[in-house]
Amino acid sequence: MIARRALLAGACLAASRAVRAAPAAASPVPGAAKSLVLIVGARPGSNSDRVARAFAPFLERHLPGNSIEIRNVPGEAGLTAYRALAEAAPGGAVLGWAGTPALPARIVDHADSGLMARLCLIGAVQKEPIAFVSPASSPISTAQDLIDRSAAERAAVPLGTPPAGSPPHLAALRLQAVAGTRLNVVAFPSSAAARQAVLAGNVAAASLGLGDTIGGLRDGKLVGLGLASKARSAAFPDLPSLHDIGLPVSMTIRRGLAAPAALPPDIAAGFARAMLAVVADPEFTAQADQSGFFVDWLAGHDWTEVAATEQAGLAALWGADPWLPTGAG
Repeated sequence: MIARRALLAGACLAASRAVRAAPAAASPVPGAAKSLVLIVGARPGSNSDRVARAFAPFLERHLPGNSIEIRNVPGEAGLTAYRALAEAAPGGAVLGWAGTPALPARIVDHADSGLMARLCLIGAVQKEPIAFVSPASSPISTAQDLIDRSAAERAAVPLGTPPAGSPPHLAALRLQAVAGTRLNVVAFPSSAAARQAVLAGNVAAASLGLGDTIGGLRDGKLVGLGLASKARSAAFPDLPSLHDIGLPVSMTIRRGLAAPAALPPDIAAGFARAMLAVVADPEFTAQADQSGFFVDWLAGHDWTEVAATEQAGLAALWGADPWLPTGAG
């Protein structure tokens, strides 16, 4: 288990301190390369890839004179990309599209205890809660229905999720731990496959990022069972939070930029200022509203603290209920 002090050692503390004020106008980052590479730890066309590619033009807009090339480095649920980023030259030419709790989950399930210290979390620009949903035709209409039916007839109540170790899958494991039962969790090879399964009624319910469920919820094909959050979503005020119904399960995906740990503080601060300008961009907010994400700035130092807390909780969950086969890490 990594101590919190060790986790924070790799953070770009100067970047978070430099951007707590209002964002400045778009400006170049002194010392940064003009041609930037953004490493994405997923295949082209995947959900993570689409989200990163949607963000990149806004970052270019607020980094005048810079161009951004997306470089897909899939493998080991994102771990391959994080390791490649950690080993890249720290001159500001290579950035990474990062996400939590996926990053601390890879540290836990692959026992890579030194990874966080080799990375700099510059800041997160968006968050996405996990939603539990069921088909409109399903008799399951609440999260408690799912738990009760699973306890009574586990094999007959499949709960679909994206691959094992993904945030929605981890949220399902947390739900069963809190409920004190075993859910019939069925991990699909992708978020798209899990979404299609629940829309088609092939699973009784699913755990997915809110962005993957927003279309089905809006057109009435899906019913929201609960949001893995302490608060409700303004976009779906009738969708209860799991905390509202006595199930204290929280799981929020945060996405943003990371870099090699030795990135110079002035360059890190420049990227952070550009990200704050993106957060203030009304077109970025409009895009997020349509996609089921929420624009929310979290500075690198604070994001690293969040990752440390998530890692501790995931380590405890892994110890009780490993989500990968023994020896996979």
